[in-house]
Amino acid sequence: MFETRLTKLLGCQYPIVQTAMGWVADSKLVAGSCNAGAFGFLAGATIPANEMERDILRVKELTDKPFGVNFHMYQPNAADIVELVIRHGVRAVSYSRSPGPEFINKLKDAGVVCMPTVGLPKHAIKAVELGADVVTVQGAEGGGHTGAVPTTLLIPQVVDAVGDKVPVVAAGGFKDGRGLLAALSWGAEGIAMGTRFLMTQESPVPRETLQRYIDCKNPGDIIVSRAMDGLPQRMIMNELLTELEKASTLRKLFIAVRNGLAFRKHTGTTILSLLKSAIAMSKDDDMTAAQTIMSANAPMIIQKAMVDGEPARGVLPSGQVAGVIDELLTCEKLLESIVKEAEERLTLLSLHVTENSQE
Repeated sequence: MFETRLTKLLGCQYPIVQTAMGWVADSKLVAGSCNAGAFGFLAGATIPANEMERDILRVKELTDKPFGVNFHMYQPNAADIVELVIRHGVRAVSYSRSPGPEFINKLKDAGVVCMPTVGLPKHAIKAVELGADVVTVQGAEGGGHTGAVPTTLLIPQVVDAVGDKVPVVAAGGFKDGRGLLAALSWGAEGIAMGTRFLMTQESPVPRETLQRYIDCKNPGDIIVSRAMDGLPQRMIMNELLTELEKASTLRKLFIAVRNGLAFRKHTGTTILSLLKSAIAMSKDDDMTAAQTIMSANAPMIIQKAMVDGEPARGVLPSGQVAGVIDELLTCEKLLESIVKEAEERLTLLSLHVTENSQE
């Protein structure tokens, strides 16, 4: 019933995408979402270079369904990831910072679907000009780095801007069938969910951290802060975020440098490669030097909560939708409930329209 250009391009059963949340979108979650009928992305940006191929192969062991890999052009092993994606026949790549014409052309020549995430219509137009096959657009309700325009306003704008050229996927605030149907009515051809898949039984997030998400009952407590890396990022308020909000700029920079060195050790990159990535980001991404340095904060502070199970010592990236989710379903049950509700709502809407037209 819900076949769209997106499902045809990606080869998935439903027009639902599981996004590549750092430290969260591992092989188990990706396989679980794909087996349930969605299209899952592996979080390549936080997987060490020497483990990337292993994780791709692990997904292929767990599912025979197509899946994708996420990365960004500034990570030192970006070229290696492109080669692995092509070698292993990965269906799609997602990215927020464009990998540039050279990488995009190489991926497209190999039949890989290029699927960037954007936050404004002008960014969507630019992405399509660079070769995007699909555009995911995230409204302000979404988790992690986010913009200021609500999903309800942003999706129709992007659909009007590029929807005649490529499928548009709506992200930011989706969790159920009503949301899927709403997105389709705006002209999008699918939805992307991060927080909702984070809050499933297949999620690798430790129970202590997941409990913080479950206990958050007010979407208003999931705020946008610049305290972690100098850029607006939506997170659940907790002890560390409160501390960072009060910290001086010098203190934040010290934390950022320390965590940047820790991330270098985790990924196996050299200090020179890390510096080159930082310089490239500051030149190409309109980031100040301070923001570039502070961006090193994110991976390791998020890891504290998402991997180490210390929610008070890490940060909790989240969409506002976490405030209205109260149970951890399996991916299969989640997809079944979304599709069932969308079908039921569509039937009721059709009956309502028919009744009104006969009056």
